[in-house]
Formats: sequence, C-alpha cells, structure tokens
Amino acid sequence: MGAGDGFRAPVAVITAGLLSVLGLSWFWSLLALLGVYLCSGGWRFLYVAACTIKRDLVGLQALLRVKSFMSHYVRTHSTVPSIFAQRVALHPEKAALVEESTGEVWSFSELDRRSNAVAQWAVAQGWTSGDVVAVFMESRPLMVALWLGMAKVGVEPALINFNLRRDSLMHCVGVSGARGMVFGAELLDVIERVGVNVGKRLHTSQVYQPAKKESLSYKSRLYGKSTMKGEREQKTDPVPEETPRNQDQEIEEKDTSVWHRQTDGRRACVTRVFLISDRLFYIYTSGTTGLPKAAIIVHSRYYRIAAFGYYSFGLRPDDVVYCCLPLYHSAGNIVGVGQCLLHGLTVVIRRKFSASRFWDDCIKYNCTVVQYIGEICRYLLSQPVRPSESHHQVRVAVGNGLRPNVWEEFMKRFNIRRIGEFYGATECNCSLANMDNKVGSCGFNSVILPSLYPIRLLRADEDTMELIRDSRGLCVPCKPGEPGIIVGRINPQDPLRRFDGYANQEATNKKIAHNVFKQGDSAYVSGDLMVMDEFGYVYFRDRGGDTYRWRGENVSTTEVEGILSALLNQTDVAVYGVSVPGVEGKAGMAAIADVTNDFNCETFLRDVQNALPSYARPVFLRLSPEVDKTGTFKIQKTRLQKEGFDPRQTSDRLFFLNSRLGRYESLTEELYSAIMQGKVSL
Repeated sequence: MGAGDGFRAPVAVITAGLLSVLGLSWFWSLLALLGVYLCSGGWRFLYVAACTIKRDLVGLQALLRVKSFMSHYVRTHSTVPSIFAQRVALHPEKAALVEESTGEVWSFSELDRRSNAVAQWAVAQGWTSGDVVAVFMESRPLMVALWLGMAKVGVEPALINFNLRRDSLMHCVGVSGARGMVFGAELLDVIERVGVNVGKRLHTSQVYQPAKKESLSYKSRLYGKSTMKGEREQKTDPVPEETPRNQDQEIEEKDTSVWHRQTDGRRACVTRVFLISDRLFYIYTSGTTGLPKAAIIVHSRYYRIAAFGYYSFGLRPDDVVYCCLPLYHSAGNIVGVGQCLLHGLTVVIRRKFSASRFWDDCIKYNCTVVQYIGEICRYLLSQPVRPSESHHQVRVAVGNGLRPNVWEEFMKRFNIRRIGEFYGATECNCSLANMDNKVGSCGFNSVILPSLYPIRLLRADEDTMELIRDSRGLCVPCKPGEPGIIVGRINPQDPLRRFDGYANQEATNKKIAHNVFKQGDSAYVSGDLMVMDEFGYVYFRDRGGDTYRWRGENVSTTEVEGILSALLNQTDVAVYGVSVPGVEGKAGMAAIADVTNDFNCETFLRDVQNALPSYARPVFLRLSPEVDKTGTFKIQKTRLQKEGFDPRQTSDRLFFLNSRLGRYESLTEELYSAIMQGKVSL
C-alpha cells in the first residue's frame, strides 16, 4: 500500500467514533466511512486491488498446492527418492530422461534401476549416510542417476561446475568436505593437471575415475578405484592405471548388507528412515562475496523449487522439457530435472547449449517446455531465420534474466505463448515467479495481502549494501519505485521459509540479518537490488556485493582477482563488471597495476585460458601505474566502474578481448564506438 495508508486508518477510526456519537445508522456510518476512505486516497488501493486480484488468486492457488503437498510429505517422511518411486510405479515405461547427444531414452523404471545400482555401488565403496562425494562431469542422464542413487542411501553429492580448473576446482572439492570424487571421462585431462592435489583435498583421499578416454556411460566400463595417500605417499601417477570394472557385472556378482530381496524377487534398500529436512546435495554459488560456497539443498528445498515451477507456470504431466542448462546449477537440476523426478514429465538433456540446433532439437523430441537464461534468448534471436523456429510445439519458456527489450521480440518471433520468468538464488527463501506474463518482471508480491508471502524490499546503502534501520533498530521497507534489497523472513519450522545456508557456517551467518521486521526475528538477505511497483510487480535492478553475472554465470570478483594476481606474481588487480549496451549481464574488466610497463597480453591470455573458465575471463583490461586502494589497503573500484572501458575517460592503456581472433587488442575510440553500437561481438 501507499504511504498514506498509515494516515487513513486513524482518520477512519476517528470518523467512526464521531458518527457513533451523532447517532447515525450503520448504513449511513458505513457510507460515510467509505467516503472518507476514498477521499483520503483509498480509491487508489481499490483500483490496484481490482487490477491484481486475479493474479493474486493464481499465486495463492499455487502456494496452497505446494504447501499442501509439502505438509503431506512431511507427515509421511517422504524424500525426493520416495516421491520419484511413486512416479515409477505410476508409469514405469514412460520416457523419463533423454540424452540428446546419443538419442538414448531412459524410462522411469530404467532410471530407477540405474540409480539403485549406483546406491549399491556407493555402499560398496564404504560410503555411509552423511558422507559427501564430489561429482564432476558434464550434463547427462548418468549424472542424475549418480546423485539420485547416492541420495537413496544418504550419501550427499557435491555437484561441481565442470568449467572449473585448478585452484577453483580444488577449493570447491575441499570446501564440501568430500570423502570421494566421481568424475567423467571427458574431464580426465582436467583431473590429471591437478594430480595428487585432488587426493589432498579429499577427507579419505579416494578418487574414482572412468576408463581413460572412454565416454562415460552406464553400460560401459565405468569406474576404476584408487587410494591416494597424499603427502604420505611417494610420487605416483595422479590417476593410477587400474583396470576399470564393468559396473553392471559387478552389481550382479555381489550383494551388500544394505540390500535384501523382496518376495517378488526385486531388490529393495534397507536403511534408516530419511526425512524431507535431510540434506540431498550441494550446489555451488558465488553468492555476493568471496569464493564459491557450497549451498545446502535439502529434500524439501528441492521439492519446493521444482513444485513452484510446475504449479506457477501451468506445466502438465504430458509436457516434454528441453534442458540445455548445466546440471550443476539449480535451474537445470531442480527446475528442469525436478519436473521428471517429482511430476513425471519427460526431460531432454543436452550437454551444451547450441543456438543453431535449439529448435531442431525441440521438434525432434516434441518438446513443449524450454528452459533459458537471458543470454540464451538473445543468442536465439541473433540466429538467422530458419523453418524449425516456427514449426515446434513449445508453449512455455521457463527461466530468469530475460531483458524487457528481448522479451516481447522473443515471444513474437518464436510464437511462445508464455514466459515463466522467476527470481531465486539456489539457497534463498524469497523466490518470486511471474505468473501472468508481465513483461520485465521477475515476479510479484500481493498488495492486498502482503504478509501472506513474507518477502520484503528493504532500504539499503547502495555503496555498502548495508540495510538501513529506523530509530527502533528495525529495517525500513521500500516505497513503490524505490530500490532495495529483497529479503525473506526465516522460519526454521516452515519448509518454505527455512534457510539452510552453506556447508560453511560463517558464510551462512553472513546472509542472515536479525531484528528485521520485528525484534527477535531473522531474515535471509539476498544482496540483490530490486524495485517493486505499486501493483506489487518486482523488477531486478542489480546484483550487489562482489559478484557480477556474465554468460549466465555468477562471477566472483574476489576469486578472479586472486587468480589473476597469482598469475602476475601478486600484482594488484581489481576485477569488476561493466555494462555493454544490448548485452545481458556485465562483462568482466580487470584493472592491473603495470608498474614496469612490460605487460604481455599474449602470455597473460594463455595463462588466463588455463586458469579460468571462459565466462570468468576479463573481456576488458586496464593497465594502470597503480590500482586505487582504501586506507586499509582494500581495492577500491568506484572510480574504475564509473569510467568503464571508455578510452576518453582515462589515459590508461585499455584492451579488448577479441574472441574471434583469440587475442587482446588495443581499445581505441573507434573500437569503443563499434562495441557501443553493437557492431562488434563480445
């Protein structure tokens, strides 16, 4: 409601009292009250309510359905594997997962069988409930079978970004507390480069590898086992030469104590009762500061994210979802694959996004739902017109980060009836969903009943991102149109409102604010700046803290600064994101202290390509005699971000990474103009 609501309420009370003294009837009293309410601005609230009530009822229905099912699953001690088992029983031979690269189709019963095999295999390795195992492979159905099978016996997979290399990879393995690691054959070279360091980061130093140079598929020879002693072991091959075993054959030959045969001959797992509040797996997120953090995904969070996507965007049991997003992300593995495991939809998994093959794939597999990030929609629009883009059956596109200027053109050109835009970090409890195709909005909160879904936009200092508080020490809500940080009230007893945080407790504590809405409460603080209009629609403004988003990935400036500084012999480096007209997210820029004036772009690029994934490599370079610092020797980026990559703003040497030529080239005023006009591809 508007700022005048606090005034209208006491006025109405006083008016009612006066009317009572005058002895007027209830009819005339109510009529007079309505007149006072409307004259003091209440008509605007009634107008907003009339415009949004249909939307709010749709949102309320989705919320109640999720709450109802969640309550049922809590009472019945259900988990993601047990809910999946219900889907298997309903339609065992229906297609569950399709691997686009091979055309292989896994039915629900096949996925169940393979995940059961993984569960037995995991127990055979000595892993028990509560153990963490790192999973490092490209997206494919096998990855789903791996984490689902581990979940059946309580083993907690840590899903690692397959683009990571060296220090970033080692950090993610270590921060999860993993006891073991499973990696795909396609990443064998990456593991060989880090060698024995992988074993040093694992708590029990166990690494599981596929056969060298083989593609990793379930029925191939799958995992070889080695024990790496780390510092206690003399120099050995980082990846020992042990003959990999055929997992199918191994499972048939051995039976373990956690399995028994039922009367009908099927195998069933005998283990402790798992709860919907138990940990399912870990997904890494850059957050708003520092190195990647392992966000805890419990069974209830997995269900909540997938179910909101299903009920908010009108998905149906007969839908076929096209997922070209990585499965180490919540968007691909929960919003996408979750529709298969929890709601019985078929999901087509493509290892890597291809703009030229996108619509052909959708036609080939009869897809009705596609997933996107903002960049994907822009890439598709940049493709030449082809017949397949108008002959598909896709009716819903689900994702986030779609720019308003791309939104309508995307719907019109590709004949998409519904955009399911949403907002929500992997670990947050303040997710939003756009349920009525409001262009540019990532969701809404009811103006009529704002407390029904306890999220708020709170005032914050945009430089420090610190929440602003009033004289009582409580946070200050934003007015319509005023930017603020979105937060979600924490209620540990409510599966929809709990905040599970990260594997690192210190990182968890940094995301929690206390005394937010009232004394003694707590809330998750997203760090993302948003704006809410008077109708309750929310629009993403910017990502706060030391993170920017590029190519659909969150990039931690702190992490990249550390890696670049190490490559340059601890030279001072400031990394930040800069906006480029017509391009999603922010391109990375690095300001480097070049005191000796002997910086070599070719050597730098070669080292960066070996150390960083493509989306984290600086698109722009700025070479300065020194980098701005605060009095406490912290890198200061305010001036650098303001000047951006405009050569007219500085005498420092600027460079641009020409991806087509594979080199950094001097950024002249002519090149700057071409980039600003969209004539040069980033």
